[in-house]
Amino acid sequence: MNIAIGNDHAGTEYKFQIEKHLQNKGITVLNFGTNSSDSVDYPDFIHPVADAVEKGEATFGIIICGSGNGAQMTANKHQDIRAALCWNNELVALAKQHNNANILSIPARFVSIHQAISFVDIFLKTEFEGGRHQNRVEKITVKYC
Repeated sequence: MNIAIGNDHAGTEYKFQIEKHLQNKGITVLNFGTNSSDSVDYPDFIHPVADAVEKGEATFGIIICGSGNGAQMTANKHQDIRAALCWNNELVALAKQHNNANILSIPARFVSIHQAISFVDIFLKTEFEGGRHQNRVEKITVKYC
């Protein structure tokens, strides 16, 4: 399994800890984020994560910025990306179960690193329920003619 991860300056320490956690589980991490706390523009680091997930180079993506909003908005501009901004365990589980989210957006300024790692574990183990949710998920992506 490959996980793409991207972050801006607000999420650098979170990225390092999540990357280490995933590698300890034997998961390959594709790091598209900044490794610095110097101010950067988050889209520069989020678009590559969404591209990797879209192209199948990564199974899932994890994106991290201060509020999680900008990262999520950026990722969701891509076709077939369903990035979910989550700040508690229940939202993470529901994002996968009901929305088949393929990118987890973490708001670094609003959750602890410990919580963020918990979110990652929940995201990875939770399955999409399909069924009544499948039709709804299929209606999310705008298909261009």
